[in-house]
Amino acid sequence: MRYRRPGLDVATHVILIIGALIFMLPVLLALMASTHTLPSLLSGGLALLPGSEGLDHYIQLLTQPAGGVAVPTWRLMLNSLIMALGIAVGKLTISIIAAYAIVFFRFRFRMLCFWLIFVTLMLPVEVRIVPTYGVVADLGLLNSYPGLILPLIASATATFLFRQFFLTLPPELLEAARLDGAGPWRFFRDILLPLSKTNMAALFVIMFIYGWNQYLWPLLAASDADYATLVMSLRRLTIAQDGVPPWQLATTMTVLALLPPVAVIVLMQRWFVKGLVDSEK
Repeated sequence: MRYRRPGLDVATHVILIIGALIFMLPVLLALMASTHTLPSLLSGGLALLPGSEGLDHYIQLLTQPAGGVAVPTWRLMLNSLIMALGIAVGKLTISIIAAYAIVFFRFRFRMLCFWLIFVTLMLPVEVRIVPTYGVVADLGLLNSYPGLILPLIASATATFLFRQFFLTLPPELLEAARLDGAGPWRFFRDILLPLSKTNMAALFVIMFIYGWNQYLWPLLAASDADYATLVMSLRRLTIAQDGVPPWQLATTMTVLALLPPVAVIVLMQRWFVKGLVDSEK
């Protein structure tokens, strides 16, 4: 039931619009600043209107190296995209298989395995960065896509969420699948995966953004410019040249770094919201 209160509806929409504008203000300022020249930005005041450069800075970054970055930005975006997709797909694959084994298979130390996975939530990447770097270096995976992706694909959070969802499924579903002659693989492929689509979509968006925004690990694992990511290269671009960092290019790269995550959220918004609030989970 929805109450009709025109005054409350108007006040709610006004608050939402103000909140959206507050959140969007830094993005709008970066977008406007990317169209100005460096002297214009240094002259004082906020860049609230488009400048005279238009898309020139975007074309410059996408087609040629700039500042302290040794490769064009399109290559950085490609590296970041490969890393983000690899992390998102890897996390989903490992997590759903691990949750499936924990919930539907009966073996010794099953719950111990689950709690060992869950306890890794207390060990973020920053805590285990030194031993992780040592293992990757010993395996010869530095400056490679596997070296960027593999250390980050384990996810206790996704495993826990899939486990909780699987526990809500009625036991009769498994019994019916057995009566129909479905083995473990067929039950997983034909029943569990279709039922988990909304959960997978919501987690994919979260994991993609997590992978795209990685800074510390690519900074250590990718000393070669050919494997550098966009987020880590943004810091190198702000290194001062002749005393003045190229802020007009830094804001341009910032806007470019926002585009893929925003595109993923817009394209998967319906599935993302449904996966978070669906009452049938």
